[in-house]
Amino acid sequence: MQYQVNAMGKPCPIPVVETKKVLAQMTAGDTVTVSVDNAIAVQNLLKMAGQKKLAAESRTLASDHYEVVLALTEESLSAAQTPAEEEAPACIPDARAKGTVVVLSSDEMGSGDPVLGKALMKAFVYALTEQDVLPDTILLYNGGAKLSVEGAPTLADLKLLESQGVEIMTCGTCLNHYGLTEQLAVGSVTNMYAIAEKLMGAARVVRP
Repeated sequence: MQYQVNAMGKPCPIPVVETKKVLAQMTAGDTVTVSVDNAIAVQNLLKMAGQKKLAAESRTLASDHYEVVLALTEESLSAAQTPAEEEAPACIPDARAKGTVVVLSSDEMGSGDPVLGKALMKAFVYALTEQDVLPDTILLYNGGAKLSVEGAPTLADLKLLESQGVEIMTCGTCLNHYGLTEQLAVGSVTNMYAIAEKLMGAARVVRP
């Protein structure tokens, strides 16, 4: 039998909790497809699957739509039906470098070849998501404002960082200058006073 869990818009640990309730009803050979809207929920579900020895795979349908498919096998049936022996569902911890501000003032990294620069910036933002310790805030201004709008190649990674507690702030004047005010897709609009305040109060500023 195939089960469905719609956990879109539900914060951790609700996707894991609701999925466990369905797993308790399943028998060997059954599958459950869990829909979530952020990559952190995917990681938590895959972690739970590993604990329960479930077959699992994930797929990205859109920047805010993911599916995790879990299959109950004979080997995993016993573990799946004994929740009292499992660890309580835990959210991925908030590991951030307090006071560290990353400044993205362009949609390119370095100078020279614009195509290479854009590819490097995309890689840099992705690399931030892979760090053990994340920045406290990411400021985007001037050309960097283009990185947080609809269709930007960096949007999914910025959304992932935001879901892990990183504050994403984009200059409103810059968005307006580029005609992108209505296309902001992650974080919040900010102003120069707030940007200056963040930079003056930062323990460390990182500029790629």
